[in-house]
Amino acid sequence: MIIKTKSNIFSSEITDRAVFESRREFVKAATALSAGLMLPSLGHAATGKYADVPVGPYSAKLQATDREDVAGYTNYYEFSTNKQDSTVLARALKTKPWSVEVVGEVEKPGTYNLENILKDNPVQERIYRFRCVEAWSMVVPWIGFPLGEMLQRFKPTSKARFVEFTTLNNPEIMVGQRTSVLDWPYVEGLRMDEAMHPLAIMATGMYDDELPNQNGAPLRLVVPWKYGFKSIKAVVKIRFIESMPETAWHKSAPGEYGFYANVNPEVSHPRWSQNRERVLGRSIFTPKRDTEIFNGYGEEVAALYSGMDLEKYF
Repeated sequence: MIIKTKSNIFSSEITDRAVFESRREFVKAATALSAGLMLPSLGHAATGKYADVPVGPYSAKLQATDREDVAGYTNYYEFSTNKQDSTVLARALKTKPWSVEVVGEVEKPGTYNLENILKDNPVQERIYRFRCVEAWSMVVPWIGFPLGEMLQRFKPTSKARFVEFTTLNNPEIMVGQRTSVLDWPYVEGLRMDEAMHPLAIMATGMYDDELPNQNGAPLRLVVPWKYGFKSIKAVVKIRFIESMPETAWHKSAPGEYGFYANVNPEVSHPRWSQNRERVLGRSIFTPKRDTEIFNGYGEEVAALYSGMDLEKYF
């Protein structure tokens, strides 16, 4: 997302994207040269907490984006509209202990400790394509468990047609919540069949270790066939409801951010095309690639939207 405030000041005006990319590439090269050689990216070393977890069945056979790029360039407006600032600002957030409140159309509402949730849902590594809204894409080895497995334990009733997620609201620490860029706290949602699809996961880590704070620790949603703003971070509340929830970005700019937010190159954002994308971490001189429908997961998820007008329900 690129909206800084409701006056539509672009985040690229804070730190120009080309300047950022050029500077980052220069620093990488200088660092390698100072060591006496230039080395290609070797990916992540499996040495962290989740080094031995199995690879999930939906892992994409693609080269993972460099970890430093994923950890250092984030959309986390609860801390800042600048994509690098949250790496520092989010350090103050305490993520242990952590609990999730479950309410609404369920037989087992209550407040659940995250450690207990994890005991019932062993983590798996799944390498997913993941897209931001700005024609940038990444491939992240998320570590987590299928969202549906967690939701089923709360026993949703037949009235539960949607599930709504809410982020922590703590403006003392999450300083971006002191601004009016969005109506806080951040809220997102899915239709129940989307939430129950095995590609939708709750991530607790990435690469081989726990989630960094700036990437949504300790619990974030990952919906790899949708744009990145659907993947809500620091989840503290789950609500099962009958009607479609009013989500944060749709509430702020309904003509630009639809509820479904499916990756669809045929549907342009009002201010830019979405049919081409650049891989995060690649040089700005690297040609963009074609955006794939449903971010490359059409075979798995297209049936969820059979008969729907995907231009109307964007």
